[in-house]
Amino acid sequence: MTYDRLVCANCAAPVSEGRCPVCRASRERLQQQAGGIFAQLSPAVVVALMILLIALSVLLHQLT
Repeated sequence: MTYDRLVCANCAAPVSEGRCPVCRASRERLQQQAGGIFAQLSPAVVVALMILLIALSVLLHQLT
């Protein structure tokens, strides 16, 4: 989940704006956790990569 859609329970503002200390702490924590290799990819790109991998595995299976 991305922090741009989260609403702070403390100030009722979007967490991405960082209006209060709770928002800023949550935003910082979420930014640190989002450091994976696939974190910046959109879901469409991930699905396209999966389809490509499946197609390659089928092709390799047919060649052997």
